Amino acid sequence: MSASSGENDDFLYELKIEVEAEVTLAESSHPEEEVGLPVTEWLFDPTDVEREEIGLRGLLDAVEVLEGEHGPDDHRPGNA
Repeated sequence: MSASSGENDDFLYELKIEVEAEVTLAESSHPEEEVGLPVTEWLFDPTDVEREEIGLRGLLDAVEVLEGEHGPDDHRPGNA
């Protein structure tokens, strides 16, 4: 059984909101500031934060493609 188009649209919209919130949180963590501290004082590994942000941006791009918000040319570097 497949979901209706309206249910899919609602799901994608809610997923997009959640992913955008996670990207904002990752951006606000400022991992570059942690690098200047001794490793024993790190609350998180800055590299892990960077990887997570990259993954979240990829997921956000995928959701936007499914929503039809971007054409194929919009994903070239410099077209953010």
